This record gives sequence, C-alpha cells and structure tokens, in this order.
Amino acid sequence: MARMQSRGRRAIVTGLAVVIAIGAAGCTSPEVMPVPTPTPTYTSDYVTPEPVVYAPLTGMPVDDPASIERPSLAAKIDNHWDARPQVGLESTDLVFEELVEGGLTRYMAVWHSHLPKEIGPIRSIRPMDPDIASPLGGIIAYSGGQLRFVALMQQTDVYNAIHGQPDTADVMYRTSSKAAPHNVIVKARELVAAHSDLAAPPQLFAFADSADASTAAREGKAISGVDLVFGSSSQPSWRWKQGVWLRSQDGEPDLDSAGNRLSAVNVVVIRVPVSYGLGVPKTELIGSGEAKVLSGGRIVSATWSKASRTAPIRLVDSTGAVIRLAPGNSWIELVPTSGSVSAIAAK
Repeated sequence: MARMQSRGRRAIVTGLAVVIAIGAAGCTSPEVMPVPTPTPTYTSDYVTPEPVVYAPLTGMPVDDPASIERPSLAAKIDNHWDARPQVGLESTDLVFEELVEGGLTRYMAVWHSHLPKEIGPIRSIRPMDPDIASPLGGIIAYSGGQLRFVALMQQTDVYNAIHGQPDTADVMYRTSSKAAPHNVIVKARELVAAHSDLAAPPQLFAFADSADASTAAREGKAISGVDLVFGSSSQPSWRWKQGVWLRSQDGEPDLDSAGNRLSAVNVVVIRVPVSYGLGVPKTELIGSGEAKVLSGGRIVSATWSKASRTAPIRLVDSTGAVIRLAPGNSWIELVPTSGSVSAIAAK
C-alpha cells in the first residue's frame, strides 16, 4: 500500500512538472526580430547629354537642331567670267560643277547648314540638273531655260523657283553691279522661309567622325593638288594649303564676293560620260564609273554609282566599302571622260 502511494505521489509530481514546463513555454516572449539598418540613397549628379545632331550635307555637328529643319536651297549658278565673283558660294554645303556649252561650266550649288542673305547670279536649267537636284528635295532656283528642260525639272518633287514668275517676284531681282544675263540675284533666306513646310534634305554622302578618320586621310596617297580639264574654256584646279583645298580658275585664285579664296574640305572628282543628243552637253549621271576622293591632303581611288534620278551618288573603294568624307563642305567635280584629271605629287 505504502509503495503504491509513493508511486502515485511521484506520478503526480512528474505530471505537475510537465504542466509547469508547458505553461512556462507558453508564456515565453516571442523572439524579437532585428530591425534592418536603412541603406543610404545614392544621388547621382550625372546629366545625360543631349544627343548630337549632324548636318546631313556636311556631317558637321549642329548647335541648334532647329536650324537644319528647313529645306535645302539648290541653285543653278553662273560661272562665266562676267558672273564672277559669285554671291554666297563660300557658304555652300555642296557644289556640283558640270560642263555646259562652249567648254564652260556652271554650278549646281546647294545651301542648307548656312544660308546667306543672297546668292547668285543664277542661270538657266540644263537636262542633267534633275538628276543632281532630285535626291535633295527642297527648292531649286534658276532663271529659266528651254521649255523642254524646264518641264523635266518641274516633273521632279523639287519646288521650282524660276525668275520672272509671280511666286518669285519678291525674292529675285537683277543687280546693277553686273551686266545681264549674269545678274539675277536670289534673296535666299526669304525664298526658303516662304517654303518652310518642305522637308529637310536627307544625307547624301557618308562622313567620318573627323578629318583624320576620313577614308582618303587614312588610306590615300599624299598629294599637293589636282588639275582638272572640263573643256577648252574650263580648267579649274585645287591645291592643299592651310588644311583645306583652295580653288583656282584660269590660272588665278578663285575668289568669293568678299575677296577670299573659295575652298573645300572634300573634293570629289567623278568621271562622267557626256551626251549631245539634246543639243547641249548632258552629263550622264545614271550609271557608274571611276572617281577620286580628296580629303586631308590625300587622294584615294573610288567607284561611283547612281541607280536612279532620286538616288544619291554612292562612293565605294576597291573592296566595296563605303568611302567616308571628312566633315565639312564638298565640291563634286563632274569631269567628262573626254577631259582629264591630273594629281600633283606632294612636295
């Protein structure tokens, strides 16, 4: 009996201990979770730069992108000696020189990046001009021409601003400083402002990031200049001086209206066939042929091609790689295959 009572007391004590332990466990405070230390917020002072905008016809960076949203202005510029010095040629993005009657040349000059107050003198249109101007769109200014040639130009998407028409009465005039027919001047800024709804021109040539990175500067041969023969009355030349190509005509420096020498960053010489079936010389630009590209005091051989009237002129090297010009203005010399191109060795 006494032994059973002793076992009962131990069982009660053990059970009580279990109950107390369970109760104590139930009353234990929950574990306190650590509070994370806040991570300091990093504020960068880096400002994302504005994207660089380049002028489509020169490859030059532009400070004010709005300034190149306007259309380009092409014009048929007189190159007769009585028309010199011309007005505004020093501000061009591009100049195309082409053969006309009598062995003379005229220019298809193009303004876009910089628009002078006036340009000229302008002359009449020729049958090759639609092929030159069409890729640009915009405006073309000229003094008239044979009706069949004017019709060809008017069939393009380029706005035709023709001297003597009602829509140009306020933006073209004859200056008294030169004799007719070499005296029709265009108020360039007013003409472009009147057609601000027209689109800006597309890029026509490929450009390197710098003059030193241009194809001719990297891969070409050093020369001091080039002599060109278009015809009996037109033999211009270029010489590398002061970091640009300087132009001469008739053996004399070719000057602008301010008395400064005309210059170019790039000179592109394109050898072209010339036909006479329309009664005047016509540069045949739809096709392909040999070319020379001058940049950075050097010359490189190239092949040119133009697939259609509206297509730009494409320049590639012997491997088929696209030729890249130096950023800046360019003169495109459309030299007949019957003429000549002579590179002058570097001194």
